[in-house]
Amino acid sequence: MAVTMKDVDHIAKLAKLSFSEEEKSKFTEQFNQILSFMEKLNELDTSNVEPLSHVIELQNVLRDDEVRGSLPTEEALKNAPAKDEKFFKVPKVIDR
Repeated sequence: MAVTMKDVDHIAKLAKLSFSEEEKSKFTEQFNQILSFMEKLNELDTSNVEPLSHVIELQNVLRDDEVRGSLPTEEALKNAPAKDEKFFKVPKVIDR
């Protein structure tokens, strides 16, 4: 399957981009090079290859969740610029 100038025009329209004729010609050539490379990859026998979600093995580097007590209200509000009893005071951002 080869990419034509008409295909490049369509892709550009979908992406809301405009290109000169020279750029369209260059993109057509580059798209076709990419497709020819993909065709070479399709020639490989991958029947014994397990599907991967990542190329390298990943492991969770986060700590395990553990239940702990929360910060006391007084401690949490200690450095608050504005507070009202046991709540943070913030500027109003929504008009009603």
